[in-house]
Amino acid sequence: MSSKVISRLMVFFVGLPAVICLVWFNQMNHLALHVVVTLLAVAAADELFNMFRHNFKTQNRVLVDICSGLVPLSTLLCAVFGWPVIITVYVFVCAVLLCYSIEVVSAKTFEDSNSHLITSTTIIFYCGFLFSFLSRMTFFEHSQQLLILFLVMVFFCDSFAWLFGNLLGKNNKGFIKASPNKSIAGFIGGFFGSVLAGVLAYKIWPQIFTGPVYKIIILGVLTAFTSIVGDLVESVFKRSSECKDSGTLIPGRGGVLDSIDSIVFSAPVFYLTVTRLYAL
Repeated sequence: MSSKVISRLMVFFVGLPAVICLVWFNQMNHLALHVVVTLLAVAAADELFNMFRHNFKTQNRVLVDICSGLVPLSTLLCAVFGWPVIITVYVFVCAVLLCYSIEVVSAKTFEDSNSHLITSTTIIFYCGFLFSFLSRMTFFEHSQQLLILFLVMVFFCDSFAWLFGNLLGKNNKGFIKASPNKSIAGFIGGFFGSVLAGVLAYKIWPQIFTGPVYKIIILGVLTAFTSIVGDLVESVFKRSSECKDSGTLIPGRGGVLDSIDSIVFSAPVFYLTVTRLYAL
């Protein structure tokens, strides 16, 4: 049995149930989930920082990691103290401005300043702000069900893309240069998996996902599309930095970014779409 198959079986039988249990444990408005998201955001920021160092001059590593972690940390504090979640946006802006201000007062020469500021902003936005939308879902009325639906949509998208790609994708690969092993059949499988997860939720929780079924199909299609793009974006990061994996923290999976890249990209779209379709 190949290492890839073993890795996916571990995710299915260990990883996904563990994440669902974490989501279902909603004491203090999902405090445990907020802590995990904050720690993962810092770890992901450190990995992306390390990749960017191959191509760019960067600011202080600790500064960028902390600023990235401040955004999901602010969501945690909003959940614990009942503050409005819009504070997360203000913290993101302040974190970026802090990096800019430190560059102003600390730089002795400025030939690398643009590189410093661009990389810091990208890391904080990508690993801190975008990922914090997963935490922001805890503020929904039916947070447990919505979080489970989102995570299962992403997982089904990835799993069915892998399955369809292996079974039907041998002759339709290579049209995406960022990830030559991806196939048209795999992309179709990803959309199928995400929509399937949505339809199952529509049947299991009709009191939450009200109205016509096409709404949950739209949600599934958008979540699948952004999950796939998120995976490809990280492939671009790695190829540009000439890295095989973002890190080595997770055995069989690579780094943290290798495991959450689809979530980072799709969480904001799922969050915004579900609020429009279901008025949560």
